[in-house]
This record gives sequence, structure tokens and C-alpha cells, in this order.
Amino acid sequence: MPAYAIAVLRDVEFGDDIIRYMREIDATLAPFGGEFIVHGGHTEVLEGQWDGALVVIRFPDRDAAQRWYAGADYQRILPLRLDNSASTTFIVDGVEPGHTGAAKVEELLAAG
Repeated sequence: MPAYAIAVLRDVEFGDDIIRYMREIDATLAPFGGEFIVHGGHTEVLEGQWDGALVVIRFPDRDAAQRWYAGADYQRILPLRLDNSASTTFIVDGVEPGHTGAAKVEELLAAG
């Protein structure tokens, strides 16, 4: 099942460190099958409030996402982002093709 590394970025200081981070992140993703799905594109707020930039990276599975994040290559460049932005970052499981809301209801009911 696919998994997604998601970051909500705020207060990004777009300077040399962020530029370096953005130039180097692609090479850290490739060994784990990671690819950008969303990378800070135009956001149209339909409900609530929004003040960030969204980044979504798809991986083949949760293990690949966790290994990427914990890997030496990504950990080497991570301070470049952490020191120049505020963020909330997490990994979330995706769903299989054909997933439905009704199936999720049944899963939740079965779990009690």
C-alpha cells in the first residue's frame, strides 16, 4: 500500500540553504521510490484557514518512507530545511485503488 510523507511548511526563508535542500532532495528520494505528488502549488482554500505550503511525496509503502526519512542522505540535508522554516511533517498510509468511503465505515465498525 502506498504511503505519503507530508509536510506543511510555513515561514520559509528562501535563501541559500533552502535552495541547496531543494536541489539535493531528489537524490535522497530515488533509492526509496519517492516522488513528488504536490510541491507547494497554488492552494484554493474551500473551508477553514490555510497559511502554509503543502508538500506530498509518495512512496511504495510505509517502510520505504520511514527508511528515506531516517536515511543518512536525507538526515544530512534535513537541517537546511529545519533551520529555515517552521513545519509539521508526518507519514500517512494511502489506500488501494478502488477504495471507498463505505468500505472505511465497515472497517471502523468491525474494529469496534
